[in-house]
Amino acid sequence: MTRVWIKVKPGAKHESIEMMDDGTLKVNVTAHPVEGKANEAVCELLAKKLSLRRSDVRIVTGKASRLKQVELPLSLEEIYRRLNGSSEGRVVK
Repeated sequence: MTRVWIKVKPGAKHESIEMMDDGTLKVNVTAHPVEGKANEAVCELLAKKLSLRRSDVRIVTGKASRLKQVELPLSLEEIYRRLNGSSEGRVVK
């Protein structure tokens, strides 16, 4: 299991995941942060883009914050490979 820091932008126009230089993932979701809807959208988007089950994605810290830590059953290298192979600011829509 790998823990990854993510920065969430709820209420975005488009859903996407961007890999930042520092290893953080920037996750944009269209859902608003009301009643956990943005958190659920983040988990669903990560699961979809990483070819995982929704139950494989777990928010560990930051449930009420834009900066969160998620736990995934993949190595960091595999996460980057599945998100188009690089950690250099690539956007995955």
